[in-house]
Amino acid sequence: MLAATQDRVRQNTSASVNEAIDRQIEECVSQCAAKGRHAIDERLAALEREWDIERVLETNFASVVLAGTALTLGVHRRWALFPAVAAGFMLQHVMQGWCPPLVFLRRMGVRTASEIDREKYALKALRGDFESLHKRASSADKQATRALRAVEE
Repeated sequence: MLAATQDRVRQNTSASVNEAIDRQIEECVSQCAAKGRHAIDERLAALEREWDIERVLETNFASVVLAGTALTLGVHRRWALFPAVAAGFMLQHVMQGWCPPLVFLRRMGVRTASEIDREKYALKALRGDFESLHKRASSADKQATRALRAVEE
């Protein structure tokens, strides 16, 4: 069964891990709200550098394939099994949204792009980035333009 792209990692993560990640997001947003704009700006900068689960898995996969290929060519052909297993895991993740490394990475707190974005938009709302949306626009086109600009900030 193919999982929907946006929610597949959360669906294949234990409820306790998802809840821990959600609590961590709420705590970070609360702490930044209490500390003020400078803390919000610093946290947003950190979030821009954070790697999401897909990027971590892709990097892991590429590293295993490169290492396995080098070992196959330089040591013994039995090392070809190493990248083959990694490819199977990656295919399983693409198709189902789950693979064995996912369990470990999620427990370490590696988040999805949506989870990172949730924290970003909450912080941007606290900072006031979306206040321009509440101003009256003379046309639907202007409202749409303001909405798009607000989420790009």
